[in-house]
Amino acid sequence: MLSRIPLLAKWSGRMIQIKTPHEIELMRASGLITAGALAAVRAAVQPGVSTKELDAIAEDHIRSAGAVPNFLGYHGFTGTICASVNEEIVHGIPNPDRRLAAGDNISIDCGAILQGWHSDSAITVTVGEPSAEDAALLDVTERSMWAGLARALAGGRLTDISHAVEQTITAETHPYGIVDHYGGHGIGTEMHQDPHVLNYGRPGRGPKLVPGLVLAIEPMVTVGDPATAELEDGWTVVTKDGSRAAHFEHSVAITPEGPWVLTAEDGGVAGLAPFGITPRT
Repeated sequence: MLSRIPLLAKWSGRMIQIKTPHEIELMRASGLITAGALAAVRAAVQPGVSTKELDAIAEDHIRSAGAVPNFLGYHGFTGTICASVNEEIVHGIPNPDRRLAAGDNISIDCGAILQGWHSDSAITVTVGEPSAEDAALLDVTERSMWAGLARALAGGRLTDISHAVEQTITAETHPYGIVDHYGGHGIGTEMHQDPHVLNYGRPGRGPKLVPGLVLAIEPMVTVGDPATAELEDGWTVVTKDGSRAAHFEHSVAITPEGPWVLTAEDGGVAGLAPFGITPRT
């Protein structure tokens, strides 16, 4: 059960949930379960495996750890993971007939609820050896996520994160696309909370980053045009031009000591090191 009614901070007419240190510890426990589920799924990615089989691996890991999947049943979603392949950006529905082939990219988005607290994280994996183009796409998307996480600092503003993500992507010679409308979000006693976190924008704007705020940072990047379309299933978002996309995500807590990446097994030590930041662990 939840220990108390969550503290809410008001910003621009919206209520933003602020967590106590104890509640962040509970979210860390949830985040480690999600990290373990993604690691188990990553290890099972190979030619011939179906996205539904990967979904079952994630569900089994989450439930075995005493948590429940937070995607399953969310507004009618039928999977524990979102399994988005190649031109599918996000929200792909696991399917027993969708089998991976060598050279595919699969974005795996996953989350868990433990004692009422949510976690949310995503990775993109290539089946077998990636092409140079795919390797570069995955690299810039993951690096942009870490650049954003490195700006999750008390005293800053929300769009400091957005700007860091954008700068990393636009610094590349290749003109990668940044998916509009979709982005990160607050997370806590619900999977999706205010504030919405865009992956682009000018710094120094939006809510102040304060200890106890927990955010999911999730850049979505395309090789080609970032324009999107939603398939008839009502969930799967794809690139209109058929170009490939990548998606990475971590949940991070703002603490007085710095960012604490709740869904990274090491708390963010390795990912934040290039930015000169030592996270709480």
